[in-house]
Amino acid sequence: MATATRTVETLTKTSPPTRKPLTVSKKRQYRAAYLFVLPFFIIFLAMVIVPLGYAGYQSFFTQQLVGGVSFSGFANYTRAVTDPAFLYGLGRVGLFLIVQVPIMLALSLFFALALDSGMVRLAKVVRLGIYIPYAVPAVVAALMWGYLYGPDFGPFAQLSDYLGAAKIPFLEPGYVLFSIINIVNWEFIGYNMIIIYAALRSIPTDLYEAARVDGASEPRIAWSIKIPAVRPALILTVIFSVIGSFQLFNEPQLLRIMAPNAINSSYTPNLYAYTLAFVNQDSNYAAAIAFLLGIVIMVLSYAVQLSTQRKENAS
Repeated sequence: MATATRTVETLTKTSPPTRKPLTVSKKRQYRAAYLFVLPFFIIFLAMVIVPLGYAGYQSFFTQQLVGGVSFSGFANYTRAVTDPAFLYGLGRVGLFLIVQVPIMLALSLFFALALDSGMVRLAKVVRLGIYIPYAVPAVVAALMWGYLYGPDFGPFAQLSDYLGAAKIPFLEPGYVLFSIINIVNWEFIGYNMIIIYAALRSIPTDLYEAARVDGASEPRIAWSIKIPAVRPALILTVIFSVIGSFQLFNEPQLLRIMAPNAINSSYTPNLYAYTLAFVNQDSNYAAAIAFLLGIVIMVLSYAVQLSTQRKENAS
């Protein structure tokens, strides 16, 4: 009898709770919520999912001079992984990623910490001034910096002539990548700073006060409390930066007009895919290039997340 009683008690404890039926008001709320998000899903389906599916479909065909379009399987992908133009462009944006992202995120973190410290005068004005370049369209930013880099009419060139110094060849092959890095940093430091600054503002101030009572200096508080606390925000900015680096297009496309000897049609994978699709009229191969680039982005983004999770689990 005691055993049966214990069995009934165990089943009672482990049985899932009964789910109450939804009331009429709750059903209306859920229906309204679905109606509010429905336009987003329709636009997302029409503008992202359907074009991606069509591009994936096109990547398995080849346009031939004789016979028209024919199914070619993975021939376009095989061609892409052995295409020197695509591989060189991929390596170039990889170098861009390695150089540009650490500089950009380090400056973004520095500005966010400085603003959060409360020791910056006119902090709101400074914050707005750092963020404003992100509000400038990328096309306008590239054209503006292209004018500044100009070897004949640019302010830097005129200043060099006035001082009698040698002109810095911003748009020459050995310098143009770093010129593009400078433009992208100018555009996105403020954007990443806002993300990190918002994460800093969510940290309880009690932690800072307790650290100050223990005698910790401001740099020590920033290193031991603030930076570890904003790690998720930093990871988010890293992932965004990885995606943005491999999607580099506007800056090289516009600077190409002023630096045709330094920037060619395959300078970045995105620029190469654009040239293939709209200049060479080879949309099938361009679709394969785009899909391979998407796979690279997904793998790198997943690698960033995986390494971060391993570090968190180890700590």
